[in-house]
Amino acid sequence: MAAPLTLVLIVAVTIRAVLFNSSLAELITERVEVVSPLNAWKRVVEGLALLDLGVSPYSGDVFHETPLIIYLFHFVIDYADIVFMIADGITAVALYLAIQDYNKGVFRKQKYALEADRYPHDCLELIRTPKEMYYIPLKVALFYLLNPFTILSCVAKSTCGLNNAVIALFILSTIKGSALLSAIFLALATYQSVYPLTLCVPALLFLLQRLYIPVNVRWASFWLFTVQYAVMFLGSLAVIVCLSFFLLSSWDFIPSVYGFILSVPDLTPNIGLFWYFFAEMFEHFRPFFICVFQINVFFYTIPLSIKLKEHPVFLIFMQIAIISIFKSYPTVGDIALYMAFLPVWNHLYRFLRNIFLVSCVLLACSALFPVLWHLWIYAGSANSNFYYAITLLFNVGQILLVSDYFYAYLRREHHLTHGLYLKRKDGSEATLVLK
Repeated sequence: MAAPLTLVLIVAVTIRAVLFNSSLAELITERVEVVSPLNAWKRVVEGLALLDLGVSPYSGDVFHETPLIIYLFHFVIDYADIVFMIADGITAVALYLAIQDYNKGVFRKQKYALEADRYPHDCLELIRTPKEMYYIPLKVALFYLLNPFTILSCVAKSTCGLNNAVIALFILSTIKGSALLSAIFLALATYQSVYPLTLCVPALLFLLQRLYIPVNVRWASFWLFTVQYAVMFLGSLAVIVCLSFFLLSSWDFIPSVYGFILSVPDLTPNIGLFWYFFAEMFEHFRPFFICVFQINVFFYTIPLSIKLKEHPVFLIFMQIAIISIFKSYPTVGDIALYMAFLPVWNHLYRFLRNIFLVSCVLLACSALFPVLWHLWIYAGSANSNFYYAITLLFNVGQILLVSDYFYAYLRREHHLTHGLYLKRKDGSEATLVLK
């Protein structure tokens, strides 16, 4: 499998190199769907210019990235194109290795369940085969590297690509069972954008299951490991934050980065749900609705963790998707990360209800974004309502996509427990309704 992966990497690098040297690169850099006030390359360049002049990059209201990002590009500014291509390559390889290891674990559990005769005989057609699962890691890498959203994000030099690489390394470390590396990469991802904090729960659930510590058994061992992981995570986060302070000799980055993410002061249009709503909001209602909007990312963690406690990798997928939809400054690069996981769930296709409709909606919205932007900003024949309407539809499509996969996953698990062809007491065919 190394040769096909290498070929995919070469093709991906070639496409990016061609676009970097084309006239389209500057146009892509300006697209509000691809970059946001948080991760735009022009703002990084502005922050570097201030740093070179001996002025704090956070003294104005332009730069909102973390200190580690600005000091990274302080040394590699001349090779920024290569850095972003390498970041995409790291993400793809990390996801490839992670899914490869995950599939081995799934196949092992499935084999034990078959030997123990735990599955009803009428649902054997739902059992996954090694041939079916063999190419899934390669498809994941392919879905990430050749996704137009990923390519656009890389060519625009959005720092979202670096965040994706950190999250991918966190997923790889977690699935490999390295609690320390998992906590370090999770701390780094949280340091970058706050929202990955919600990934702590699925990571903990996966590591507990890998160590064979059931959540409801041996409470002393369970709580001991939970505290250990929390200490490693918080300790890593504290070290990274303190390192940032020593680099800048100032705490200015905390309100400029995390305050900016949570309070959403910049209402530049993007593909998220915040900008239009708060542009129309009365100022005295703003704090309340900021809390309501921000809590969406964190609110679903507990109920999903309870429902998917036996399936932490699918829970990671769900949480990444929720972050991409409900974060304050989303871009297409965030969406590309969770879409890379779709080949992992190809066994759910028979249970998906709206996949064709949702796919058409997402494709149509992606095509209409630049059209309605042009009509609004340049032609003057439309207004912000048009652009926000397509943004709203795009996010509804994402929610329907994630909900459909959630339904399909639960339905398959139900069939694996109770049988594929359910019957009522009178012998007639039953209809499965999930509430």
